Amino acid sequence: MTSSVPSVGPPLFEDVLAARATLQSVIRQTPVLESSALSALVSGPVYVKCENLQRGGSFKVRGAYLRIARLAAAERARGVVAASAGNHAQGVALAAAALGAKATVVMPVAAPLPKVAATRSYGADVVLHGASVEDALARARELAAETGSVFIHPFDHLDVITGQGTVGLEIAEQCPQVATIVVPVGGGGLAAGIAVAVSGVLPAVRLVGVQAEAVAPMPASIAAGRPVSVTPAATMADGIAVARPGELTTSVLANAGAEIVTVSEENLSRGLLLCLERAKQVVEPAGAAGVAAVLEHPTLFQPPVVIVLSGGNIDPLLLSKVLRHGLSAAGRFLAFRCKLPDRPGALATLLMELAALGANVVDVVHERVTADLRVDEAEVSLHLETRGPEHTDSVISQLRKAGYTLLFG
Repeated sequence: MTSSVPSVGPPLFEDVLAARATLQSVIRQTPVLESSALSALVSGPVYVKCENLQRGGSFKVRGAYLRIARLAAAERARGVVAASAGNHAQGVALAAAALGAKATVVMPVAAPLPKVAATRSYGADVVLHGASVEDALARARELAAETGSVFIHPFDHLDVITGQGTVGLEIAEQCPQVATIVVPVGGGGLAAGIAVAVSGVLPAVRLVGVQAEAVAPMPASIAAGRPVSVTPAATMADGIAVARPGELTTSVLANAGAEIVTVSEENLSRGLLLCLERAKQVVEPAGAAGVAAVLEHPTLFQPPVVIVLSGGNIDPLLLSKVLRHGLSAAGRFLAFRCKLPDRPGALATLLMELAALGANVVDVVHERVTADLRVDEAEVSLHLETRGPEHTDSVISQLRKAGYTLLFG
């Protein structure tokens, strides 16, 4: 399908200004909040830009609304089709409902249930297809061709990029002293938009994009000057798990001199935990990627720093798992197994040892009959809360001194 605004060509600062005029009454200007915990890591001010508080729970409504708003009336009447793991889905559903267009969104079969439910609640028809965003994108393009609907790309379109770029304008106004902007990167639409925006108001600002180690095509893509695919892999940061970035977004980021860093799953979970505990912000793992980068690479960022919290749509079940993962990564959660004599009082003795050491038992599983236990043995699996890495090390050391053999993993 064609649209009233071309999908190719370099986005300009003037395009972002025009996008802002269109979006002024539609989006929220999300707050920029200082984080003392992150500031201490980089020895200077660090702020978070709370796009997790945006309509639809992420920045995605900005680009989606602008793209659909600029369709001709006849195009909107034929409906729109999109593909997404969740946040673009909700942005398109919200925007289409506001503009009177029928929306169909293709989502991977394993897309988080709350994101699927939210997309439907905004009025979109949801089609579950494929194991990845790439599979969903292919099916969405097929549906657009079959139905005559307009395909709304999640990142690689001029309107989408410039719509997301309004985040950069807000940062420049809310924190004009910023030296470094840190932003999660999937397909690259948000980072590219911010790059265009800040080039017109704060050209000296350094832009650092962040990808999950498990799915990180952008470093090689920028180096090659064209999109380079990677093999999809599992990551908790599903919102940025894009195996191939966009043609336009790659070009913009390469020309802007954007830098890309990657972060581990461990630090993604630590970043989410810090957002919840210290910044009081509910953020999904992809949305916390910038925080994870500061935790993992604190010396890389010149303050003042603004980190974009790009989304807050997280499944509560995933949240509980990631928080436990984050507590473990921070040395505040300990899980182990050990064998005990199968006699009265053995488990009680172990629990009293733990109480004396100040460790809090979260749960305990006591097995007396399994294939690998002798008849005089039992095995206990324990999950403990501790006060930090030093306390965890002390608990392990003292239990070993008391004669317990601990098994991890």
